[in-house]
Amino acid sequence: MLLHKGEILFRQGDSGSLFHLKSGLLKIVRIHPDGTQILVNIIVPDETIPHHSLISANPCYGTAIALVTSEVDIIPAKEWYQELANNAEKCLAIATQLQDKLRMMQQRIDQLTQVTPAEKLQKLQSWFHIYIAPDTITDILTQDEIGQFIGLRRETINRLLRNQVKTTKPS
Repeated sequence: MLLHKGEILFRQGDSGSLFHLKSGLLKIVRIHPDGTQILVNIIVPDETIPHHSLISANPCYGTAIALVTSEVDIIPAKEWYQELANNAEKCLAIATQLQDKLRMMQQRIDQLTQVTPAEKLQKLQSWFHIYIAPDTITDILTQDEIGQFIGLRRETINRLLRNQVKTTKPS
């Protein structure tokens, strides 16, 4: 299945199939009762989601939205869970994927607690560059989403981005 930027793969509360991201990027947003959206995760190629349903079926925690054109394989839940029951190697592969995701989240926590706001933004930009070059992070995420992802206010992101432009322009 091909998703274009802005298209929804699944919605918060949905149940059913699992998905393997072959290429592209997805964002997971949590939608609160008042309608506000909070960016909670970025899904990169070769991840199978929703993560919390890899071992047992659960409703989706958030809504998955394509950040760029993305190719996704649909994995029927019945087949997925049947294969888990019959294949210990698949269980190990899932445990490894979850471990890798946990390590990524731990690195993100370390980045959020140990660096200045400018360094937080630069680290996120460098990480995104791996997946989206030659585009920039502001081509993919709003300033609000960038701020949510690295724990800064939108106004701070705006100021930092303006400062980056000032320091890269020739005098």
